[in-house]
Amino acid sequence: MKCPYCGYTESKVVDSRPTDESERIRRRRECLKCAKRFTTYEIIESIPIVVIKKDRSRESFDRQKLLTGLLRACEKRPVPLETLEHIVSEIEVLLQNSLDKEVSSQRIGTYAMEKLKSVDEVAYVRFASVYRQFKDINSFMEELSKIINSKQSGGQ
Repeated sequence: MKCPYCGYTESKVVDSRPTDESERIRRRRECLKCAKRFTTYEIIESIPIVVIKKDRSRESFDRQKLLTGLLRACEKRPVPLETLEHIVSEIEVLLQNSLDKEVSSQRIGTYAMEKLKSVDEVAYVRFASVYRQFKDINSFMEELSKIINSKQSGGQ
């Protein structure tokens, strides 16, 4: 760490403690050349996730946008907001932990559908109808048949 007083690059940490929010670490340092003290802060670097949309345009991942889509699918359904926020957090962790810093909107939609399927089947079908853009009633019925068949074969 470069000393702000003399520019020397060697210092020692005298004191280290988390900030009130515990999102940063405050470090008191002492320059090994001029012996003056200064404070630095250490934070976790979060790398932004870029979403590649269907039209190939790119935008930053927006957890609120995902939550809004899930809320719309769960409208008038007995799904608590906390459950939806938990789903969004799980998806965000999946994206952060992946090696890819660019992710397709289709993959995010697939993750959301997988999570919704176990929470509320009606919300799942609503979300799938928008996400998969069913072209006609037959493609919609195929998706419903998959749900019915998985229930009959001992699935959900």
